[in-house]
Amino acid sequence: MVGAMPITTRRAVAGDEAELHDVAARTFGLACPPGTPQSDVEAFVARNLSTERFAEYLADGDRILLVAEDDGKPVGYAMLVSGPIADADVRAVVTARPSIELSKFYVLEGSHGSGAAAALMAATLEAAAGSGALTCWLGVNQRNVRAARFYAKHGFDVIGNKRFLVGEQWHDDHVRARPL
Repeated sequence: MVGAMPITTRRAVAGDEAELHDVAARTFGLACPPGTPQSDVEAFVARNLSTERFAEYLADGDRILLVAEDDGKPVGYAMLVSGPIADADVRAVVTARPSIELSKFYVLEGSHGSGAAAALMAATLEAAAGSGALTCWLGVNQRNVRAARFYAKHGFDVIGNKRFLVGEQWHDDHVRARPL
């Protein structure tokens, strides 16, 4: 397209909370396996991805939040979290220290295939490397084939398994990692 604005990425800042929540609310369910009750998705978003929670995340020095924008409008976000690994299953398989978790990585469904995810991942890996971490790890639902392909394309290999609670249901995730 002639004259089209390119996908851009930037660090999220105070004031981005409502837009981050909006993208999170519209994308979280896309990563859940089929059959996940909508009420569980909504409860997870309300508890973990609210405007107030994003304000807390933005103020947390152990977190880096990035936004992907298309023509100045947010179409995706990523969140990196540094510090000790809380999950014992993950701690057992992520052995390179220090590490950083790619805790959240979502792009609006209408922006899939636009280059937004690739641009956001490039910025995310650059920020992760800039944190001083040796490795970046993530958890992704074992049934999320699209995400698995994307993460594999960006060098994240399956190194283990963990569980992830959404509402009342436990889901099985692959733990993936890549060196930085």
